Amino acid sequence: MGKFVAKIYKGKENFDDAFYIRKTVFMDEQGFFDEFDDIDSVALHAVVYDGDKPIGCGRVFLENGNAHLGRIAVLLEYRKMGIGRILMQALEDAARASFKFSHFELSAQKRAIGFYKSVGYEEIGEFYLDEGYPHITMIK
Repeated sequence: MGKFVAKIYKGKENFDDAFYIRKTVFMDEQGFFDEFDDIDSVALHAVVYDGDKPIGCGRVFLENGNAHLGRIAVLLEYRKMGIGRILMQALEDAARASFKFSHFELSAQKRAIGFYKSVGYEEIGEFYLDEGYPHITMIK
């Protein structure tokens, strides 16, 4: 394992790397079905690499005046190594450089709340189900 590097892509540019990670984590590992949508073509995507291997990804787009982060995923063997923090920083920096917005917002799986709190997000509202998994809105 080498130095981890995040790269930002617009829309479907170099989307194969993000596709691979999201399919592996959300569909194969977690059992989600509805992983890809039209937002992918307009969002900014961050992909973190270990050398030339894609190991984590996420996206950010403008929604209702907020920078909405989502589809944050890290391959299982790279978790607990700081990749999520690298992704969040890259996405937040890309949003600040590209959009005018009031705050960051995301939809967190219940099991990921602790991570998002550790990077400055706070819960708002109530839990809801997305494909059977409890989620909650978080903002920063």
